[in-house]
Amino acid sequence: MPDHEPSHGSDVLSLWPWTDPGSRTPAVSYIQAGTDGLYLHVANRLQDEQRRLDHIVWLLGGAVLVVTAALAGATWFVTGRVLRPVEAIRTQFAELTARHLDRRVPVPDTRDEVARLATTMNETLDQLQAAVDQQRRFVGDASHELRSPLAALRAELEIALAHPEHARWTAVAEAALGDTRRLQSITTDLLLLARLDATATEGLPGAQPVDLTALVREELGRRPPGPRTLALHLDDPEPPLTVHGRHTLIARLLGNLLDNAERHAEHTVTVRLGHDPGRSLAVLHVEDDGPGIPPADRRRVFERFTRLDDARTRATGGTGLGLAIAHHIATVHRGTLAVTDSPRGARFTTTLPCADLTI
Repeated sequence: MPDHEPSHGSDVLSLWPWTDPGSRTPAVSYIQAGTDGLYLHVANRLQDEQRRLDHIVWLLGGAVLVVTAALAGATWFVTGRVLRPVEAIRTQFAELTARHLDRRVPVPDTRDEVARLATTMNETLDQLQAAVDQQRRFVGDASHELRSPLAALRAELEIALAHPEHARWTAVAEAALGDTRRLQSITTDLLLLARLDATATEGLPGAQPVDLTALVREELGRRPPGPRTLALHLDDPEPPLTVHGRHTLIARLLGNLLDNAERHAEHTVTVRLGHDPGRSLAVLHVEDDGPGIPPADRRRVFERFTRLDDARTRATGGTGLGLAIAHHIATVHRGTLAVTDSPRGARFTTTLPCADLTI
């Protein structure tokens, strides 16, 4: 580019215009003489630089908007995909009612927290359905058991009132008294079962050491003589076995087992009391020499109002709740009650924690 001569009296030695090859904007350079040397000056218009900055800002702003929109879309997609199983679980759970407890929430095939939550909910629903089904069966059985003596009582009184001149009022009164006693026994057992259900969840109040050896002797000695022999065998009579629990409830457990054994024994009822030192348990066996219980019915026999055969009918005097009550009592004492193998007849085996364990 040609040099431009400075004007007279000016200290500018050289001046030339040029174009910035990067931005294509015009610029000017000149050399100026100073007292201590020469200076090179380069100048450019600020408007052009401002436009470039504005362009960069617009580009960055657009990029931010695009990235934000992309992130929002991705977040919406991922969130919807994650929450879709939760919504399916909520929808199915909202349709559950007391009459449709057989429904279950869908379990997603993700093996994550949502899948584990759905699995836990289904397990809880299984337990809830089992409890509701048991309660329904219990209410139906209880209604049937209460209806039978009530119907018999009503029939006896109606017949006597229809023909008062031929009624044997003493016999009518005795029959009515028997029906009311049966009603009282059923309602008493039902109330005890309700209390035991509450005890199973709230704990066992009033528990204390109980001399099981003395309790068994006392219960056997209190029973009146009958056609069947009661025999007691102590595997280790010294020292006496002490368990932790409620004396009245343990006595009721033993009494119910003896009532059941005497009802079905042919000649002998045997009570064996022993100790399992390895597990610190007292072991109580009540055996009879009757027909026994088939293996398939050994668990069902502890259900409420269960009668397995003709020998276990209302005519024998039982309410159908004795073994269920005994099983509940063993459970609330953190023990077990089960039908175990026996050479002949039925053997009911009860285990209870010894007194060194607390309830």
